[in-house]
Formats: sequence, structure tokens, C-alpha cells
Amino acid sequence: MAIETATPASIARAAKALADGELVAFPTETVYGLGADATNADAVARVYEVKGRPRFNPLIAHVSNREMADVHGEFDLTATALADAFWPGPLTVVLPRRGVSRICDLVSAGLDTIAVRVPSGEVAQDLLHAANCPIAAPSANRAGHVSPTTAQHVADDLGADVNIILDGGATAHGLESTVIDCSGPQPLLLRPGVISRTEIEGVLGRKLGKPLQNNQPASPGQLASHYAPNTKVRLNAHDVLPGEALLAFGKNTPETNGPCINLSPSGDLREAAIGFFSALRTLDTTGCETIAVMPIPDEGLGEAINDRLLRAAAPR
Repeated sequence: MAIETATPASIARAAKALADGELVAFPTETVYGLGADATNADAVARVYEVKGRPRFNPLIAHVSNREMADVHGEFDLTATALADAFWPGPLTVVLPRRGVSRICDLVSAGLDTIAVRVPSGEVAQDLLHAANCPIAAPSANRAGHVSPTTAQHVADDLGADVNIILDGGATAHGLESTVIDCSGPQPLLLRPGVISRTEIEGVLGRKLGKPLQNNQPASPGQLASHYAPNTKVRLNAHDVLPGEALLAFGKNTPETNGPCINLSPSGDLREAAIGFFSALRTLDTTGCETIAVMPIPDEGLGEAINDRLLRAAAPR
């Protein structure tokens, strides 16, 4: 494993590694992804193996533009409106899979749909163009663990299992993409993310539905326990107990003598989202028994942050 600053030369080496069936970690505008050529079943299987990810949990195929997305998924009027409004950017759409798609079945976990995204991050776009293939890329961390927002986070989790880690600095948004299922008659919000429910409903002029509960996820990020530090997480904390670290938000923080990180002293949800995963990782290394988390408003980006927190605190 080598962490390499993202340059044209290192991106070219990473593209060759993908062509050779190797794994490459790279930054998107959301989090760092663990990439494999999405048409290479052996390489995609290696992604599942390295992450320790259940194979019923599908992956997102990253493509360079809408034209490449059209090769693999069928766009209706809803999916087209979302792509026009938010691509390139932190939105994933789940589409009926085209029969001509060469993306291997492992990427979609055997489903007849495919999750596709056009990232806006410069390094991700440069790599996609250099590799000239769709890249299957879940977050570059151990399955269920806190998502990585720096190259060092990737190295800490995956180490020598990755051929190249392209270092593009800290990611811009710090949370994963929003996932919308456009494969049925009503668009469904499968995973809250950087783009809020309100923004999406504003574009569509209609409410998003909720997915049916079943045993097989239709997109990444739907497992009950996910995004979790090794340390237990206690939500909606208004005090700090002995042996706890505090993940704070806003001005009125409880007194504590233990480790404390305030995601945004001013109560800015975008600032909180950017630093969220990094803060969880830092508090996870303090040796505390529990991370107490102050309430975070469940609006805008707060919906996505609270979704991650609920999964981080779920029984494991």
C-alpha cells in the first residue's frame, strides 16, 4: 500500500492498477472510495473481501458522465430530472439495470437494479476518465466502521490490502451521497445524504416515499448497524457520564472533563456534516467507554447525520 498525492502521474498508475484488477482508494467529494473495475467480477469480489462486506449489500457504480450512466441503467422522467439537477454531484440513483450492461452482477448483489453516481470530485473524475470504465466504489473502510474522509483514515482501516491510495486531501462534504430509488412508480429515499430531502422534493415537485422493510438492502448504507466506531454510542445526551467522551453540537454543551469535539459551536449543520466522521474516529481512539452525542436537529443535513448516528448506535 502506498499513499500517493493525486497527480496526473499517480492517477495514471491508479488507472493501470484498476485495469490489472487491483484495488485503488480515491477521494470523491463525499468520502474516500475503495475502487475496482466494476466490470471485473474478481476485482469486485476482492472489494467485498477486503471490506468484510456482506455480499447481499450492493455497491455504487461511479461513472464519468450521464452518457456512461445511460449504458447501464434505464432513466425515466424522474431519474432524468434528478440527474439534470444534481450531476455531477453527491446523488446516487437506483435504476432498472440494462441487459447490455457489462457491470458484473456482484455490484448489484444479484438485484435487477443498479445504483449509479456521477461524482463531482476532481480526482474521482480524473481517475474515471483515465480508467475509462465504471468504478465500483463503496467507502474505503472496514464494513460497518466509520467512513473515511482522509487518505490516512483509509490506510488505518485497510492498510496493505489497497494497491494505491490517492491522497486528495480531506473530502469536501464528509457524508455519503443521497440515494434515491427511481426503479418504481414512486421515487424512494433509500439513504439520506449530502443533498437534502427538501432539495430533491423541490426538483421533483412531489414527496419522496419510504422503502419497504425487507431483509435485502436495495442500496449501500441500509444495514441496521453501520458507520459504527468500536466505542459504544449514546444518543440524545444532555449530560456526560463518567467514562464518556462527548460529541457536541451547538452552544449549550454539558460540562465534561473528558474528551470533547464540537461539530459546530455555531449550530451549522453543513459544518457538522463535514467533520462528523472524522470526529467519531478521533473520539473512538480516546479509550472512553461510550461516546455521548448531543441532539442534532433532524432537518436538512441533520437528517443524514442522524441516520448515521442511529446506525452507529444500533446493536451489533
